[in-house]
Amino acid sequence: MTITSAIVLYAVLWFMTFLIVIPIRLQTQGDVGEVVPGTHAGAPEHHNLKTKAKITTVAAAVMWGILYWIITTGVITVRDFDWFNRMGPAPVEATQ
Repeated sequence: MTITSAIVLYAVLWFMTFLIVIPIRLQTQGDVGEVVPGTHAGAPEHHNLKTKAKITTVAAAVMWGILYWIITTGVITVRDFDWFNRMGPAPVEATQ
């Protein structure tokens, strides 16, 4: 895994996790009962983005570590997903 692919993998994991974490414990203006005129009742009142960003960073780092280990050790490879045998036979490693 190159440094670029490692950074891209972490960024994708971070944003996907962040989009999952954002609605957790979200208090809307409708929940609080103080809807500002001109806004929707579903607009967030208390969003706690800093805390959610920290949680996301830790969760994404753990998932990235697990995926990094899986990719670098070869536990799961691209050939494991070749269900229709389109890649052909695997190359034979030279033994001496």
